[in-house]
Amino acid sequence: MRPLSALLVAAALLAGGAQAAPRLAPDQRPGEAKPEQAKPAPPASLDDLYARLRESDDDAEAKGIARLIERRLDRSGSATADLLTDRARQAMTAQDFPLAAELMDRVTAIEPGWSEGWNRRATVFWLLSDKDVAVGDLQRALVLEPRHFEAWAALGRIYQSLDDKTRALNAFRRAAALYPRMDKVKEAVDRLTPEVDGRDL
Repeated sequence: MRPLSALLVAAALLAGGAQAAPRLAPDQRPGEAKPEQAKPAPPASLDDLYARLRESDDDAEAKGIARLIERRLDRSGSATADLLTDRARQAMTAQDFPLAAELMDRVTAIEPGWSEGWNRRATVFWLLSDKDVAVGDLQRALVLEPRHFEAWAALGRIYQSLDDKTRALNAFRRAAALYPRMDKVKEAVDRLTPEVDGRDL
């Protein structure tokens, strides 16, 4: 019978040999270099997404791209601003619009450079029937992100409610240029164009 120490040494050598043996890829032969694994492609930039949105000829694809853009715009960069925005959303669901306005006031004070914050604040003031403040907030949002198609569409709806058809048409056209397949925007452009630009003879 071998001494215990000899058995332990043999076991250690076997274990070391097993660890030293390189693992081969399924189609790799001994002695060949291991093939490099492809790195995942980086996420599309916001510029790329806007370009794809303009060029898309499929409604479902366009909606998917628009959702990706909206998710990017939803990022405030501040955990506090995101928390307050979520509470404002809850307040709006409960139809407590004054509380929602107060919360969004705090959000825009914390992150004045976040375009979506101003867009959401505009929604609250629209629901409070304060159209002047809503228009001002949307204009702030569009200064920060001129490609914010939701803000352009909202601005068009407010101008339309004020019977300012020229400004409404201009806003809807800006939204349509960014998101040609956006629901109801093309319809609004088609309806307002003859009234503003005149009918072709």
